[in-house]
Amino acid sequence: MLKLKNVSKFYYNKGMIATGFTKINLELKMGEFIAITGESGSGKSTLLNVISGLDSYEEGEMYINGKETSHYTEKDFEEYRRKYIANIFQSFNLINSYTVYQNVELVLLLNGYKKRQVKKKILEIIDQVGLTKFKNTKVSKLSGGQKQRVAIARAMVKDTPIIVADEPTGNLDTESAKEVIEILKRVAKNKLVVLVTHNIEQIEEYATRIIKMHDGRIIENTQIKEVKEEPKVEESKYNKITIFNKYRLGIRNTFNILTKFLLLFAVFFFITASIFLEYGSFKLSEYMNSEHIYDENRILIKKQDKTAFNQEDYEKIKNISNVDYIVEDDLIIDKHIAADRQIGSRDMMAIGGYISNIKNFSGNLDIGRMPERENEIVIEIGREHYYVTNRLNELVNQTFTMWTNDYYRVEEQQEVAVVGIKYTEDKNKIYVHNSILEKMKISIHKGYCDTKVLFNNKYINAEICPSDKVEKGQAIVNDELRYQIENRTIKNKPINIKISNIYYSDELNLKISDTFTEENYVDIVGNKNANYYAYKDMIFINREEYNAIYDKPLYQSSVYVKDIEEIDTTLKELENIGIKAKKITDYKTEYESDKLYRQILKIIKLIVTIILTFVLFFISYFIIRIILKSRNIYYTTLRILGATYKSVKRILDIELFVNSSLAYIGVIIPIILSKMDIINLGYISRAVRYVSIKECILMYLILIVMSRLISRKFTKKLFKNTTINTYNEEV
Repeated sequence: MLKLKNVSKFYYNKGMIATGFTKINLELKMGEFIAITGESGSGKSTLLNVISGLDSYEEGEMYINGKETSHYTEKDFEEYRRKYIANIFQSFNLINSYTVYQNVELVLLLNGYKKRQVKKKILEIIDQVGLTKFKNTKVSKLSGGQKQRVAIARAMVKDTPIIVADEPTGNLDTESAKEVIEILKRVAKNKLVVLVTHNIEQIEEYATRIIKMHDGRIIENTQIKEVKEEPKVEESKYNKITIFNKYRLGIRNTFNILTKFLLLFAVFFFITASIFLEYGSFKLSEYMNSEHIYDENRILIKKQDKTAFNQEDYEKIKNISNVDYIVEDDLIIDKHIAADRQIGSRDMMAIGGYISNIKNFSGNLDIGRMPERENEIVIEIGREHYYVTNRLNELVNQTFTMWTNDYYRVEEQQEVAVVGIKYTEDKNKIYVHNSILEKMKISIHKGYCDTKVLFNNKYINAEICPSDKVEKGQAIVNDELRYQIENRTIKNKPINIKISNIYYSDELNLKISDTFTEENYVDIVGNKNANYYAYKDMIFINREEYNAIYDKPLYQSSVYVKDIEEIDTTLKELENIGIKAKKITDYKTEYESDKLYRQILKIIKLIVTIILTFVLFFISYFIIRIILKSRNIYYTTLRILGATYKSVKRILDIELFVNSSLAYIGVIIPIILSKMDIINLGYISRAVRYVSIKECILMYLILIVMSRLISRKFTKKLFKNTTINTYNEEV
């Protein structure tokens, strides 16, 4: 059956050569029960490893059924072990987290048997070794003798012609050792059993031959009993492991050791969360620096005949089913309003946002209440805003001055009190009563008009401002303007004001009634805190005339839809009633500098994501390698039991796949809940809000690829050396 001719085994370590055994000549036959003995270091275990194909040899020839093996690769030895060898170890090499049944079953699952085919056979063999009542007990709870019986049962179920046992009784008491030897003897009836032991007295009455080794050589080869009739060699039958068995073992291994599962879960959770947060931060930055200041459910409307809207038009629009509400004067929507409050001599609290009518507020307040008076407002503001985070008590129920134009050149202001706050991940908004909007809209409209001032037959650099000190048909200008007149006489001189926008134009023909200087400008402005240099180029006119020139009929409004998915249908319905309509998102424009910034940001995002992925891969590999280090014996045991590189890799693939998928789910669920506004994770919620479904899927694929690469790298290291060297080394 087995023949060794001048076989030698050497070890190489840092340039030093050590001898395992030298010039061994030995022939082993089927039906023999052979005991190899000798002191420690004599080479007996090394010889057993070479015989079983767990280790290579460097010199001579080993024959298996007459076939030479000196040319065998590691893959050839894998096939040899699957066909011929079953191992029993002194340290048992059982899977402690598996039951007795699962340990015995493992051999058959690895060798291509289906679960339903093997149950009867496994139970019979477990019964033969006297462990039936322990079949569902985890191996970790068994005694040493019981564990060795499980190891024997596992060797028996493989049904190979050769069983090799390395010190199978070394850790057992006398009674347990005797039981194990008797079981092995029964097994040896039709097989070749080769056993290494220190205690020859335990074996003598059972062995057919005793081989004694010393210093790497055989010094005695004593035949005790002759095998009368050598049994026929029957190779163990095996197939490739089934896909179902791979998944069965991979999933079983995921959860069989809780500590290992939690550690791997934590690593993959960290990887996933890091990639999401990094990518989401860039997406948030893109969003905050993009032209996206619009509500996606907003439609800009104007009449096809270019006339102004009337109430009949608005009633028709309201009757469209998907219309939520109409903002008739939609110029106010895109106006950013500033509000501030002087706390001390140098301490100012400032907030700002896009103004809207309180009737358009939706959802629930997070803090405070809805307005009850005209001067009370509600704001939508980010949770991370400085005043929300640090000075909330100074924000709620405090009075602010709300400005509608440049802070230093106020044309309209309103004292308001913040009574309610809603947290938002979008742009800040200030919700006010209609009466406040009416007071402020004139200044808002002015911002959308082109204003020209004609004086002394030329256009001058000036703006207009309302004042209660000016009569109709008159204007008050800066006294310095008189220097543009030859005789320096400016009173009663004509001045022409023209305003225009895309919908209408108007003009005022006035006469200069007076001038102002730095000494008297406060009386005209009506604000004792006004800065002269902010009003230096102003032309003050009567408030009624100022209002009339900017308070025109409405040519443009905005419609907000209920269901954004139906927005295209709503556009068609508006067209059918004579309304020209366009989605606000179709008006997005951007400056070339903004385009360049976003392009640079996208490139940086890509580079950083790639670098982060590589860094996380190597960090996670080294951490996972440490975690799997405790599993080195497990995966080497799979290899000993007949698992190939591909099957071990696939089992580990599945284990890491399940771990990484569960970690991904652990990250994605809070993200989904955050997107649905069910929970709020602060900055994290803001960052991941703009990550799309496609990008979420892409990140999942990246995670799976990383787990596969880690699995491949680990398995490749596991199989780079002979089985016994891999078994003995630290991964």
